[in-house]
Amino acid sequence: MSETGNKDSLWIVVGDIHDEPELFARIPEIGQADGVIITGDLTITGGARQAETVMAAINAHCPVLWAQIGNMDRPEVNTWLEETGCNLHTHTHELTPGVAIFGVGASTFTPFGTPSEFPEATFAEWLEGCWQKARRFPAQVLVSHNPPKDTACDVIPGDVHVGSSAVREFLEEAQPDVCLCGHIHEARAVDRVGRTVIVNPGNLAAGGYALLHCRDGKLSVELKVLD
Repeated sequence: MSETGNKDSLWIVVGDIHDEPELFARIPEIGQADGVIITGDLTITGGARQAETVMAAINAHCPVLWAQIGNMDRPEVNTWLEETGCNLHTHTHELTPGVAIFGVGASTFTPFGTPSEFPEATFAEWLEGCWQKARRFPAQVLVSHNPPKDTACDVIPGDVHVGSSAVREFLEEAQPDVCLCGHIHEARAVDRVGRTVIVNPGNLAAGGYALLHCRDGKLSVELKVLD
């Protein structure tokens, strides 16, 4: 992967918390982590008050957080995250020296009519907007609540792929180093689109999480699960 700054760092990746952040305290790497990346779905159709409760529970163990809405979070959660200064959705930030992190939260349309759903064309616009800044960095991490279509990270029972075609097309063309996703709880997996490593850690309530490492100027991700 691309070379980055000299500082080694470790980030805990969680998602699909759904108002149940309690298991976060059991992640053994908490004491070593530089921060936490939340891929989306802090709540179950909750608003800012519920999101604040979830974020406070995680923040008690790790002071640096980057987060974004999932499809189950109401739009006011995005506004609240914006006000706290830790929002990933439609933003590009410097994660560590030489590494950009950028996000697209929410999801494409589902059969369930959840609070934050948008058409594929909107995701394509968001991704392109973030990429204009992220591409200037030696390495990039995309955080997409919606997994890319036709990967191991978007499969539901019946071998049906329900991910985003816009995210898939973006990865094929832009090739960021890493794509962290969620949304599909049962599709806990690692896959690739070209050189981009895709990781869905599964839902935190089931003990799923991942570790994003920056070691010797290179990015790597590993899936983990609580005992």
